[in-house]
Amino acid sequence: MFQESPVSPSETPLEFTKRYFQAIEAGATGAQLAEFFHPDISQREYPNRLTPKGASRDLQALLAASEKGRKVVTSQRYDVRSVLVDGDRLALEVDWSATLAVPVGSLPAGGTMRAALGVFLTFRDGRIVTQHNYDCFEPF
Repeated sequence: MFQESPVSPSETPLEFTKRYFQAIEAGATGAQLAEFFHPDISQREYPNRLTPKGASRDLQALLAASEKGRKVVTSQRYDVRSVLVDGDRLALEVDWSATLAVPVGSLPAGGTMRAALGVFLTFRDGRIVTQHNYDCFEPF
């Protein structure tokens, strides 16, 4: 299980990020998910097959998107392939997969959707203050 607290002096931003991904995998939404974000969070999702125009989200929009996502997937997994750390900034290459609750494109409910993600995080006061996602989905 995950803790609901910002990064501590004994926890690196990478450890915090891994805990963040574990929380998402465990189905965290609402207050449980909000604990990982700085109140001034700004998330940018660059255009992809699911979000053709991209999206910019503040905390409330991020939490709403997580609730919407729970209706589409029954489970998801984040496998970190590589990480670059520069102080309070992380660049991660992540393999993501999710089991679908509903059909999406040619994938049936119960099928697996996959993507390669570029995730760029910046921390302030021990929490994520910016998150940029470059999501490259496998055909569906």
